[in-house]
Amino acid sequence: MIAEKMKPFLKNNSAIRMMFEEGKRLKSIYGAENVFDFSLGNPSVPAPDCVRQAIIDLVNEEDPTVIHGYMSNAGFEDVRQTIAESLNRRFGTSFAGKNLIMTVGAASGLNVILKTIVNPGEEVIVFAPYFLEYGSYVRNYDGVLVEVSPNTETFQPNLEEFREKITGKTRAVIVNTPHNPTGVVYSEDTIKALAAILEEKQKEFDTVIYLISDEPYRELAYDGVEVPYLTKYYANTVVGYSYSKSLSLPGERIGYLVIPDEADGSEDMITAATIANRISGAVNAPSLIQKVIGRCVDAKTDVDAYDRNRKALYEGLIDLGFSCIRPQGAFYLFLKSPVADEKEFCSAGKKYNILMVPGSSFACPGYVRLAYCVSYETIINSLPQFEKLAQEYGLQKKQS
Repeated sequence: MIAEKMKPFLKNNSAIRMMFEEGKRLKSIYGAENVFDFSLGNPSVPAPDCVRQAIIDLVNEEDPTVIHGYMSNAGFEDVRQTIAESLNRRFGTSFAGKNLIMTVGAASGLNVILKTIVNPGEEVIVFAPYFLEYGSYVRNYDGVLVEVSPNTETFQPNLEEFREKITGKTRAVIVNTPHNPTGVVYSEDTIKALAAILEEKQKEFDTVIYLISDEPYRELAYDGVEVPYLTKYYANTVVGYSYSKSLSLPGERIGYLVIPDEADGSEDMITAATIANRISGAVNAPSLIQKVIGRCVDAKTDVDAYDRNRKALYEGLIDLGFSCIRPQGAFYLFLKSPVADEKEFCSAGKKYNILMVPGSSFACPGYVRLAYCVSYETIINSLPQFEKLAQEYGLQKKQS
């Protein structure tokens, strides 16, 4: 018998992963080139060349007891210091290596910080739409997830409702920008307003409320859009980062937490988070890939490839009569379903071998997510199939 706590997961298994498995099934029947799988945010751009070279050099040159051995549970000191210096150069911050904890990707980092700060019954606020696993992470520590409903005009956070939902039990707020699933980047005005509300509520309730910035898509921004670095706007900010998207390393599971000195109780938090990193079962982030990051800290992925896909898919779908806010970052497009039941729309798409994820998987029904981190050919070849789907729903193609 499985634990009672796990039974709900059997009923609510990830729709994203289920669609991914469906994609594999369809590809085996129709051929990969005839299936248009927009389900999973799996980077299509290869990792930078320096990553491969760093792996080769480290294996050939370094002491195997170091690159394959244990280290501090927070990670290699030299790697953390190198990352801290890179952040300071880029964002004008003043972090030291001690402010960073290397984690097994951003997901593990979020679990580590939630384990560190959340007591049973305390509340963590999220803005819909959001990555639904946030709820699982919060419940891992018997916290309570509180949703703020979406602002479907702009998909910036609904700050009026946010203010109303902060209580004396609010322990943390999770934000994600550039945003999954909408591709929106939270503006500096939004961040300043959000920070002001948090400051006000901390005083009102005489509590500490942490802002957790989940940043796996930070490097993927387009059209010159700036992504604010949140520790500069609110002292009680913790940053969770991953190299899964920025260096196309999702399977390597490498990321970090930043806990600034300015955060309330930062010294104890850093110690507690280091312990949480160990007792979560991860023990420490993978040793070899930590060292690789130390050598490739300023490497960049080919954002232009994603930008090309973004423009082709967005403009193609708009021309076919679909409705969507123009994404500014990440590699997702959040399409408004032509019918209220977006699951019906996703099901109809499968007739044309188009795989989309329903918005209800992100607490925002009536929309679907398309991950455009696929080949450019997949984008172009999918558009005639999307046209058939548009015609099925009576959408009108724009006149050229």
